[in-house]
Amino acid sequence: MAARSKKLIAALFVVACGAGLVSPARADLTRSAPRSQSEKARIVSLVPAITEMLFAIGAGPQVVGVGGFDQFPPEVSKLPRLGALLDPDTERILSLRPTLAAIYGSQTDLQSQLERAGIRAYVYRHGGIETIYRTMRELGAATSRASQAERLVRDLQSRVDAVRARVRGRAKPKVLLVLSRQPGTLREIYVSGGVGFLHEMLEIAGGRNVFADVARESAQPSQEAILARAPDVIVEVHAEGMFKTSSVDREKAVWAPLSSLPAVRNKRVHVLIGQYLVVPGPRFAAAAETLARTIHP
Repeated sequence: MAARSKKLIAALFVVACGAGLVSPARADLTRSAPRSQSEKARIVSLVPAITEMLFAIGAGPQVVGVGGFDQFPPEVSKLPRLGALLDPDTERILSLRPTLAAIYGSQTDLQSQLERAGIRAYVYRHGGIETIYRTMRELGAATSRASQAERLVRDLQSRVDAVRARVRGRAKPKVLLVLSRQPGTLREIYVSGGVGFLHEMLEIAGGRNVFADVARESAQPSQEAILARAPDVIVEVHAEGMFKTSSVDREKAVWAPLSSLPAVRNKRVHVLIGQYLVVPGPRFAAAAETLARTIHP
């Protein structure tokens, strides 16, 4: 379990290295395929966010294989596992005879192999919330489900607007949003910088990111830097597998040595567990709602 969690964390941080890649292969997907072609499509996705989007817009029946870290929706548990960002199983991917493959932007070797096999590649890098909306629309066009994708985008926009409305006018506490650290210690702490969907969700939820001035999706601050920023609230977000739910209280307690922090002094340290909190897919609005309830109880 620990090894799997480390691989998941590594995948999340490598994906965070850039946003909005548009390659010729990806641009081709913005043109809708004929309905008959779409219904016969065989799709593989190595990207949990893309997998969730495909199912959310109704293209789930065309998905024939998924990545090793896909957990949602439950239907993916019955599908072949094809590796992930760092270990794609190219042979198995090709054996499924897909017509469309969603892969990470850093998987250039895999993209070349797919192109040689005549398989369309949807090349993905995540960015901010607008990137989530754009990706949904592009997948809708690629699968002839543009109307379903547009409805999903509008629903998510409405939910996000509702969160903003609920926290409007409230004081905005300074928040340290922790993405990763070694279990049981305050070593190797990674936090949200001022770029990306996690930072944007935090702002929507009515918090002020104490590392908003860092122009990256993640940063690795020292304990001294955290003390200097003096967060009012500390929120950790982790996918399942990093910490056991039963250990949440113990993990919150590791912050006790930094007792001068307002968040620690006022018992405002929160450890949240759930893949929906860290995957930039159609459940991000639910994550924003959770953050808002946590920051503004």
